[in-house]
Amino acid sequence: MTTVVHLAAGRGSRLRPLTDDRPKPLVQLADRALLDWNVETLDEAGVDRQVVVTGHAAEAFEDREYETVHNRRHAETEMVYSLFCAEDAFSEGEDLVISYGDIVYDRSIVESLLDADGELNVVVDRAWRDLWEARFQNPLDDAESLRIQDGRITSIGDENTTYGEIEAQYVGLVKVRGDRVDAFANAYRSLRDEGVDPDQIHMTRFIQQLIDDGWVVQSVPVAGGWIEVDTLSDLEMYRSLSAEDELDRFVTLPEQ
Repeated sequence: MTTVVHLAAGRGSRLRPLTDDRPKPLVQLADRALLDWNVETLDEAGVDRQVVVTGHAAEAFEDREYETVHNRRHAETEMVYSLFCAEDAFSEGEDLVISYGDIVYDRSIVESLLDADGELNVVVDRAWRDLWEARFQNPLDDAESLRIQDGRITSIGDENTTYGEIEAQYVGLVKVRGDRVDAFANAYRSLRDEGVDPDQIHMTRFIQQLIDDGWVVQSVPVAGGWIEVDTLSDLEMYRSLSAEDELDRFVTLPEQ
């Protein structure tokens, strides 16, 4: 059994005005919302349950048939807090997949993640510079460090980094193995004891905390096959590629 939690609570201010009345995952690409593409991809990959964490403009989900939970504190908390708003959907013994709401990905990536059997499995893109160079004049402006040894992630999430410190780029897809779901939740509840504010911790910082605490964090390496939609210029580029039937340069969307 596998449960997917989609993180869809953020405002997406860099996509305004499109996100004035909707959350970022409901912005349209190729005539469908980003979230809709991912839900279909995950359905096709055979996941059992999908839960969406809402926040900003949650009313935009009212005419959709998604199972939702609401982060009432979305304006003052970060992604990990949003994830644990859905903790009632976590079940020990059932794999837990975490999916960012501003990415779209190939089914092959999902299948690789579902097949991974580490305690914590993190999708990382070794060909990240192809996408970053299309999006940014200087790819390092929006990149984070990520180091891998023997297939395990040893460090992640530092900004102001160099190319030598980036062996791959974090994608925003994570799987907690079913027998480690309770321990994962306990690690979150223990953050304050370690001097970390659980309301404000970012996902990569939480992953690094788990590494520091002795978790084996397995990399799931891919070479492209996904996109991130963070800014209006991102969206404009992807829409242009889609209109020219060239979006599969980066990602292959499900057949409509």
